Amino acid sequence: MDSKNIDIQELKKTYKINESLQKLDDDLIGLQSVKKRITEITAILFMDKIRQDFGLSKYYPGLHMSFTGSPGTGKSTVASRMAELLQNLGYLSRGQLVVVSRDDLVAQFVGQTAPKTKDVLEKAMGGVLLIDEAYYLYKPNNEKDYGGEAIEMILQVMENNRTDIVLIFAGYSEPMKLFYRSNPGLSSRVAHHIDFPDYSREELLTIAKLLFEERQYQMSFYAEEVFIKYLDLRRQLPLFANARSIKNIVNRACFRLASRVMGQTNLFTYKSLINITPYDLILSSLFLKGLKTIPMTKQGYKNENVVFASFDMNKRSDEITRDPKTFTLFVWKNFE
Repeated sequence: MDSKNIDIQELKKTYKINESLQKLDDDLIGLQSVKKRITEITAILFMDKIRQDFGLSKYYPGLHMSFTGSPGTGKSTVASRMAELLQNLGYLSRGQLVVVSRDDLVAQFVGQTAPKTKDVLEKAMGGVLLIDEAYYLYKPNNEKDYGGEAIEMILQVMENNRTDIVLIFAGYSEPMKLFYRSNPGLSSRVAHHIDFPDYSREELLTIAKLLFEERQYQMSFYAEEVFIKYLDLRRQLPLFANARSIKNIVNRACFRLASRVMGQTNLFTYKSLINITPYDLILSSLFLKGLKTIPMTKQGYKNENVVFASFDMNKRSDEITRDPKTFTLFVWKNFE
């Protein structure tokens, strides 16, 4: 029995294990179940390296993966960190991430799919190839579809190039299950299945705050309240893409702030340049689906309180005469 001792902490530094896992933790809000699985996979790979240092037989663990979940849940970010980890541990020579979809692999005419797929695979060699919405590669009801040809080439690479390319198949959970059932050769070669849950409301709010902070903006207290309501409405609609949608919301709010400030003032202040107000969020066309708007005007004062009256909503807009004191009141409707 070999009495050689190996300093685990020094070896972790050598392979940058803690550094890579910390980057993953910093990059992603929440997703604790995903981070746990990545840590477990890293432990297996790290242990394999230590065993080699002790002269034990090399066991090459399966590296191909499946990422399932909704859009905007961090799959590309995790894939990028996995590429970095695998390169640091010596499983990949280059560690680059290549993200593709069906259109990058499959052509419309005979004889064109093989060159396209080959080009992508060569580009990804030495790194990680993430195929997004991988189930679109397989269209069994279309005899003239060439997705099957791309799948066959991918299978050959998975079998013959085990040591210098990692395939990650990504997409919604249920279609991916059907995809694997229809392509058992792929399923048997995928060692790690990781599910990416949707972000919670609190996590999405945290993501939004961080995105505003990165751009050196901040939400006022009331803007944050409006943002939360906006979030509740948006998450009920189709095509909500988690962090991706939040990024779009943040970008549009910044655009509205710029438009508002340019139109309302000739004097810029520090506060006016960084403060996201309710107005910058509430004017989203999608947001207004959850609101009804009521024109209001100030009538006077009673017991030191301002008294407002609403216009007759049955009148056409061109029949309503507004003075400078008129403004719009936003009232929440039931949203289904």
